[in-house]
Amino acid sequence: MSAVPTDHGVASLGEFTFECGQSVPDFEVAYETHGEFDGDNVVLVCHALTGSQNVARSPEPERDAETTGAGQAGQARAWWDDVVGPGKAIDTTEYYVVCANVPGSCYGTTGPASERPADLDLREEPDHDRWGTAFPPVQVEDWARAQRRLLDHLGVGRLRAVVGGSVGGMNALEWAKRYPDDVDRVVAIATAGRLDAQCLALDAVARRAIRADADWNGGDYYGDDRPAPTEGLAIARQIGHIMYLSKASMERKFGRRSAGRDSLTREDGDLGLPPEPTAGFFPYREVESYLDYQAEGFGDRFDANSYLYLTRAMDEYDLAAGHGTDADALAAFEGETLLMSFTADWHFTVEQSASLGDAFREAGVPVAHHVVDSDHGHDAFLVEPEHVGPPVRDFLADGVDGRAVSDEDGDDGDDPRPDSDHAPVHASLFRG
Repeated sequence: MSAVPTDHGVASLGEFTFECGQSVPDFEVAYETHGEFDGDNVVLVCHALTGSQNVARSPEPERDAETTGAGQAGQARAWWDDVVGPGKAIDTTEYYVVCANVPGSCYGTTGPASERPADLDLREEPDHDRWGTAFPPVQVEDWARAQRRLLDHLGVGRLRAVVGGSVGGMNALEWAKRYPDDVDRVVAIATAGRLDAQCLALDAVARRAIRADADWNGGDYYGDDRPAPTEGLAIARQIGHIMYLSKASMERKFGRRSAGRDSLTREDGDLGLPPEPTAGFFPYREVESYLDYQAEGFGDRFDANSYLYLTRAMDEYDLAAGHGTDADALAAFEGETLLMSFTADWHFTVEQSASLGDAFREAGVPVAHHVVDSDHGHDAFLVEPEHVGPPVRDFLADGVDGRAVSDEDGDDGDDPRPDSDHAPVHASLFRG
């Protein structure tokens, strides 16, 4: 198969006013495109919390590193390469795929870690050249507005589809609400119209871990002579990973097993925290080793203030805001919608997707709620392309009538979920 054209860059979009009313004078958005634009084939992909614009590999591997920064891994680089690419579910030989880093993040789009204008009038002038916590508060609504501005810059009008998972799914829902005339199809995977109280609580604890790190320094930790709050950010990352896995998958992968002395030692793990005198009496367990592995180096590729900003945006999002109900918010959308959920996902549950499906139906929007029987948890949308890809592919082609698209909440009474005996088992403990 011949190489698919790819492009990446940073678009300067001029002044941008956020939903909060504050603005930045020269707003930049980092983006990546795959495929060729024919005027009617654009698929916008929205990344999750710590993702980047680098949704898939390019023909030139060095471009992937250049796009998000050398040494970065996990969701930062080619985070959906199993789904986006030539011949894949979102086929870049057929579609022109655009992915943009969201405002407030740290992979090229303007955010807290970006250099601020020298003549910016601040109440308290920090002794560094970054925005830090002087950056305006960011909301999911700003992500959609920034994407619309970018697409205008690229000469793109109407979209074939907007696709997103997790908080990227909230971003996709916002497109149906805010730009109902600009998109034909919406795919919202493992998401909800708003977070529930348990997830709000865990996000709050994660933010407090960052702020409790002495190196956070009120958000003013930028500069060669100042250490970043990597320990607080690492703990926040660990809390996130606990949210992303299910109880069953954690038991299967780790159980109560000791990690053994050939893995990270307790001294190398524990994120550099002060030693606990009694710890040597007890085993360093595999689940602890996994969490330490996931946190290791995260502070080198992600900005702590960005983590604060993006989790706040996710927590604040409410699809019904300004409209009364979710159905009212979606009333102007005349396209079709695919909702996908995973049975063991307690971060964004099957019931929350079903509630979204009810809202779309009440608004008169053709919708399918495709449920995947999986015990992996929230991360299933990233690591189970064999279950995610077929319904996404067929929905993009044929809407809710797509061959691999099923509807858990439809009227035919059929259970679209695969036999649980065939649920995938993932042996890797240490994915990014």
